[in-house]
Amino acid sequence: MTTPSSPGLRWGILATGGIAHAFASDLRTAGREVVAVGSRRAEAAATFASHFDIARSYGSYEELAGDPDVDIIYVATPHPMHKEHALLALTHGKHVLVEKPFALNAEEAEEIRAAAAERGLLAMEAMWTRYLPHMIRIREIIEDGTLGEIRAVVADHTQKISSDPSHRLNALELGGGALLDLGIYPISFAWDILGEPVGIAAAARLSETGADAEVATIMTHMNGALSTSLSASRSAGPNVASVIGTDARIDIDRVWYTPSSFRVVAADGTVIETFVSDIEGRGMQFQALAAERYVASGALDSDLLPIAESVAIMETLDEVREMIGVRYPGEE
Repeated sequence: MTTPSSPGLRWGILATGGIAHAFASDLRTAGREVVAVGSRRAEAAATFASHFDIARSYGSYEELAGDPDVDIIYVATPHPMHKEHALLALTHGKHVLVEKPFALNAEEAEEIRAAAAERGLLAMEAMWTRYLPHMIRIREIIEDGTLGEIRAVVADHTQKISSDPSHRLNALELGGGALLDLGIYPISFAWDILGEPVGIAAAARLSETGADAEVATIMTHMNGALSTSLSASRSAGPNVASVIGTDARIDIDRVWYTPSSFRVVAADGTVIETFVSDIEGRGMQFQALAAERYVASGALDSDLLPIAESVAIMETLDEVREMIGVRYPGEE
């Protein structure tokens, strides 16, 4: 792999959908170098490249992966394609930042992890929430002991998106369902704050296609703390979260998984601290900057979301899907 000609890495973007637009915009906000984009359609890639002033566009993902001037590829396709496209990039010697969820299931996630390790490359899940400034501050507050003993995490990710059976979120062949697309956020958050669950319970309402429209989870964690989550694709809720301790709690405002504000509230109701995010863009640049730091340091793994944890979180999602009766085509 070639050495970047400027500080940081030279980015390639694989796919041109809405999430790729948001990521490219935030990369530009951060002054990062985007050198190429690939799509299955040359016209779509050219339009994307023109919009973001990207030098090269390709009408196939293979051409993007083969570009010698690309150091790292952001995989922005739907999650059933993540394994295929991450492995394509890794095989061509590129680091990868893979959109969440990391894969369709834990088996696929482990294949990506193994391929990256074999080649000495970074493979990192693009769970951008973990890298946001308000989340960094929340971890500091918890580490300082301000909340006392953490007893619970409560979070929802609920949106009214579409009831069209052909919509991606409702199509099992496209990995549809609220859990993998939306529930990954509160479940990953619970992992972040409380660690690995030791017990999981789940319930869901399945849509007419068999995909999960609403999913609720209750997880027990190593220290006996509980986490609850609600995810829904056909009804919009508050999209707030709380971390509850014996001495105080943190209440994160709508929309908690994006750059947001929060309050630290003592047990007697006194507000100890208020935090307000003030950043440019959506905030996806922070994960990209972190990826560049990991590569530069030679660590080749995230300190905020190690790849082993991404694989383990996929195991949790697999277990929840087993409980609610959701299986994707091709899974044994």
